[in-house]
Amino acid sequence: MTNSSDERGAELRDLFYETSQELLQALNDQALKLEKKPGDEEIVRVIRRTVHTLKGDSAACGLRELSELAHEFEDALSLEGASTQAAVAEIAFGAADVFTDMIAAYRRGTKLPSIRSLSKKIEELTSAPAAKKSRRKKKTTVVKTGAGWTEHEKRAMNQAQAGGLAVYHVLAKIDPHCAMPIAGRQLIHNGVSSVGQVIAVRPDAKSAAAAKQVEFVVASSQAVEQIAAKCRIPTIAEDITVELMLAANPIELNSDTEEAPAQALAPIDVVPEPSSPAVEPSSPHAMLENILRVEAGRIDSVLNLVGELIIGKSMLQQALNDFSKRFPKEALRGKFADAIAFQARVLNDLQRSVMKIRMVPVEQLFRRFPRMVRDVSRQCGRDVELVLSGQETDLDKGVLDAIAEPLTHLVRNAVSHGIETTDERRRAGKLAQGKIRLNAYHQGNQVIVEVGDDGRGIDVRKIRDKAIELGMLKAEEAARLTEAEILDFIFRPGFSTAEQVTEVSGRGVGMDVVQSVLHRLKATISVDTRPGQGTTFRLKLPLTLAIIKALMFWVEQRLYAIPLNAVVQISRTDESEVHQVDNYEVLQLRNQVLPMLRLGRSHLVEGDRKSGKLFVLVITVGERKYGLIVDALEGEEELVIKALDDQTFSTDLVSGASILGNGRVVLILNLPAIVEHLARSRPQEAGIASSGLLLTHTDRMRMALSATGEPA
Repeated sequence: MTNSSDERGAELRDLFYETSQELLQALNDQALKLEKKPGDEEIVRVIRRTVHTLKGDSAACGLRELSELAHEFEDALSLEGASTQAAVAEIAFGAADVFTDMIAAYRRGTKLPSIRSLSKKIEELTSAPAAKKSRRKKKTTVVKTGAGWTEHEKRAMNQAQAGGLAVYHVLAKIDPHCAMPIAGRQLIHNGVSSVGQVIAVRPDAKSAAAAKQVEFVVASSQAVEQIAAKCRIPTIAEDITVELMLAANPIELNSDTEEAPAQALAPIDVVPEPSSPAVEPSSPHAMLENILRVEAGRIDSVLNLVGELIIGKSMLQQALNDFSKRFPKEALRGKFADAIAFQARVLNDLQRSVMKIRMVPVEQLFRRFPRMVRDVSRQCGRDVELVLSGQETDLDKGVLDAIAEPLTHLVRNAVSHGIETTDERRRAGKLAQGKIRLNAYHQGNQVIVEVGDDGRGIDVRKIRDKAIELGMLKAEEAARLTEAEILDFIFRPGFSTAEQVTEVSGRGVGMDVVQSVLHRLKATISVDTRPGQGTTFRLKLPLTLAIIKALMFWVEQRLYAIPLNAVVQISRTDESEVHQVDNYEVLQLRNQVLPMLRLGRSHLVEGDRKSGKLFVLVITVGERKYGLIVDALEGEEELVIKALDDQTFSTDLVSGASILGNGRVVLILNLPAIVEHLARSRPQEAGIASSGLLLTHTDRMRMALSATGEPA
């Protein structure tokens, strides 16, 4: 019994840890609104409700310290005149931070953070002159039952009241001589349902008390007598009591009024769910009943199984092709083809459905930035406004979580590096308040996330000079680089143009983290900057990391794949058309000079360059195009990406692997990492460094996956 109780408590705490993040985010959002509208009583009331919910949920989980601190803050907010205090917003920000740290400590099982500073601020709020008049009158209901209504039920009651309905409490005692009390209970339920909307029922039908009495909360426009009449069923209902809980048209209570009329009943105090759509008064439970919280790991398991089914589909298709070649006139061939085609359609629908479950709006990530921009701008002495757009854009949950850190670095840099001080902006003829834009939108099968500012822009000459000073670039090489190539240095480890180290910037870390994370995601980043006008960082992200459309090709008898959306065109050319410029290979294709990437070793020995036709895949990485030389093409395929653990496969040149229907292993190349690797290598070693490393790890991968039955 103890084990069951412990498991239930752990499950309850896990649920609280998840839902509390929404409450803390809502608290931050409300504090930001209060900071812009000081003294707004409605905002203070919403903050109080949020803290009240946090208090109740934490108490239910046995988190006593958090519950007591939240109770202190709620009491302070309940004081008359508290809403007029300028410090309320600042205390709310501090409370959100302390609550976050406490929950993290509970979750890790570590020592709780100090709450002394926050408690002192709350005490100062309660002792302020404006708060000493009197406490707000406690709003109560006339419910005399001991039933504990849930927050969802309370919310439904308030919504029914707002829709012009009265809310009643109905208590029906079941006749002890009733032969079928459970069936009788259902008949009473049917009677109550006929006069209104049943919001809550107590007790549970399976409990022992269910045979003795049943109580309802019902929203209705009918009178008490009519409701009672519907419940009076001979030989079943022994006694009926109907009491008013919430009047249809409540009278607003004045805080200075000592007594209020009995019919002026206050709404039940509950917290509205953040950013959730309004529920129609006629169906207060409709939205809540259709929401199901599922652990992300379970969805990942389903998605993995869908991936295995796709591999199975490829195997069946391969077997059918072999069967058709061996028995071209077999009558069953058409039936097999129809069955596989039907399976493929259903499987595609299943795949899309599972992918949609994993998709979440980027609003979940964007919501954390208003508070962060406020704090960083204060640290840096800037006046900054954050403008959000495209919050409804959907993105894979895994991708969304992965870009949280890179996006944080970009936004912090936009405040500390991009936006000028108020005086500088005025001298430049700009508005005193700087503006940072966060935007997201779909583009094909990618999601674009932009971080832009209207600040000073990036000084390309300063980047170049700093790179030379740090020994990352030689002066003669710098003269030949384009502006985009020079801007790439901001993503190098240890590179920073900050003249002094602060809490926000200057340590030379951050932008290289952005680049490395995006490489792992098979994503790219580009920079668009204009001196004096601002800078925009543009992240191109895959919709999902699980399944991709890929183009497969051969290099030195090894099979590779790249995302199909990275391929602009496929061309054939002659070896003689490939030229060397500064030890790099280039190709002129349709009046455009393309840098060439060659993964094979055949060109590395001087005088051993082969003649003949080449396949060139024109690919895009960021905003630039490259030519990828391959030996032969295999075709297009939908690939299920299998992650590679670091112990087996440590290079970042390959982002994953997949297994084809015939059992062959195909490696999926990480194009941004390959391009960056070539750019950082010395020209005469670039080909050796890239192809040698890739082929060596390919051999290791073949050994590690030999159990899959890959042909030699």
